Amino acid sequence: MVRATRGVVEGAWYYEITVVHLGDTGHTRLGWSTDKGDLQAPVGYDGNSFGYRDIDGSKVHKAVREKYGEDGYKEGDVIGFYINLPEGNLYTPKPPRWIWYKGQKYVSAPDAKDDPPKVVPGSEISFFKNGVCQGTAFKDLYGGRYFPAASMYTLPNQPNCTVKFNFGPDFESFPEDFGGRMVPRPMVEVPYHGLDVRVENGSAWYPTRMCPMLNVVKEQGTKIVEAAEMVS
Repeated sequence: MVRATRGVVEGAWYYEITVVHLGDTGHTRLGWSTDKGDLQAPVGYDGNSFGYRDIDGSKVHKAVREKYGEDGYKEGDVIGFYINLPEGNLYTPKPPRWIWYKGQKYVSAPDAKDDPPKVVPGSEISFFKNGVCQGTAFKDLYGGRYFPAASMYTLPNQPNCTVKFNFGPDFESFPEDFGGRMVPRPMVEVPYHGLDVRVENGSAWYPTRMCPMLNVVKEQGTKIVEAAEMVS
């Protein structure tokens, strides 16, 4: 799975993917993933990603395929991806706690006492094909940061399966009718920043780049007295 570097936690957002080349053996799963989605697996493999499949147009989540669209999509189709997280910032997990230990910056391991994931009321993911809504695919999403994501497959010795992301604002098949849904903003407007907290076109959100993790054993104020590096 490939995943974009900008994700959203609240509001309605949209992007699209053009299926450039499938060939005789190519297939795709396209959709959304949180920052916890497994990058070594296809979209929809676990509970942290939500996919739309070219074969028969089924939706995929937790590795379970379910009937969704009437038909699948094919080479040349433009697929739209809609997500709405109303007031999602109220249900987002606490940001990671950054600490310094022996001159290295770490993210502290999650506290077991932290609250469990919370469902964002009224949240949903819907997919569009050539500007036409295929219906609500997923609803009652957990709070968190959601990123555009895609998986492509093909057999060995075959031309690569190719898709093209478009984060806006100039879309090829922007829907004329969202069926009463909140009109989304283009993903190009989502801010991005890294560990240095530099921000582009927006306000600072907490960083999601991977960093070594520590399990804090003993702490005095802001000083880490004893810690053990966690091995994934």
